[in-house]
Amino acid sequence: MSAGRTLTVVVTGGSGPSGVAVARALAGAGHTVFTVGSDRDRIAAAAAEAGSGVTALTCDLASRTEVAALHAEVIRQAGAVDGVVHLVGGWRGAKGITDQSDEDWDFLERGAITTVRNVTREFYDDLAASDTGRFAMVSATAVNSPTAATASYVAAKAAAEAWTLAVADGFRRDQSGTGSADAPVGQRSAATIFVVKALVDAGMRAKSPERKFPGFTDVEELAAAAVGLFETPAAELNGRRLPLGR
Repeated sequence: MSAGRTLTVVVTGGSGPSGVAVARALAGAGHTVFTVGSDRDRIAAAAAEAGSGVTALTCDLASRTEVAALHAEVIRQAGAVDGVVHLVGGWRGAKGITDQSDEDWDFLERGAITTVRNVTREFYDDLAASDTGRFAMVSATAVNSPTAATASYVAAKAAAEAWTLAVADGFRRDQSGTGSADAPVGQRSAATIFVVKALVDAGMRAKSPERKFPGFTDVEELAAAAVGLFETPAAELNGRRLPLGR
């Protein structure tokens, strides 16, 4: 656990309300935060809204080359990485199975699966080396009950979850029995999955004041959960699906 130490955390997909909330909360907890988006103006605005201690970086997370450059830049500025909170979203739906389009699948595969693969491959060694290494992604309750209309979306989210659980297994294997007999280290890094029905923020509530958003997770709750990652023992988090918004 961080025990009050200043950690370096990267928030990927940080341009939206959830990215602002998570970056603000992590910075408020005393951590150094890099928030990442594909649009330079949007991510700069998000970082400014999140407040001091948050640095904006631009990257196409679906490009392994750009993610490698992102990793190098974070290391150049901060020297190490302790956590990655992956907030890349995206939604595509259809009426049923037969109208699930290739275009929608390509979009979802790129956003939900390729970005997770690229980010974890580039940052894995840093998170494994950290005393408090954490990787977290956001998934959906829909994975538990796929429907014909959401087939492509749920399949992509399920694949991203499977990859994240494989990262968790990597941490478990790498850190099993580490240290010495007199001073065992044990599990110190964790990969976990936040599970939500959907996210809601203050702007959505203001736009539709008559809506109750039942079962939705407020982005502030997600932000608090992200901070909590670094305050909870790795063994309690690694390979876990953590439901929010209930």
